[in-house]
Amino acid sequence: MSIINNPLKTIKIIHTIIWIFFNVVLFYMAYAVIVDKIDLFVWIGIALILMEGIVLLLFRKMCPLTIMARKYSESTQDNFDIYLPNWLAKYNKLIYTSFFVVIIIGLVFRIFT
Repeated sequence: MSIINNPLKTIKIIHTIIWIFFNVVLFYMAYAVIVDKIDLFVWIGIALILMEGIVLLLFRKMCPLTIMARKYSESTQDNFDIYLPNWLAKYNKLIYTSFFVVIIIGLVFRIFT
């Protein structure tokens, strides 16, 4: 079955690509804070993460892609809509929110010391 004929697979691929993008953003921000290279990309990264947070809040802590994927699956697995291990899909928001908070704390430390 091709990707065109499989909407769930298409959503999973798009969702995974977006997840990878946000990982790159977060890890760049962490790197920049660690090496004290606070530049425009750090502030853009913060804006992107905050916009993602707003989207999640608007959709009741659910990614809009998850809502779309639900139309094509009855699965109760946390990773039914993304190519991640189930444990990571389950705790994704907790892990990455915590990581973002640590980055922000480090950023504040860098700015004020």
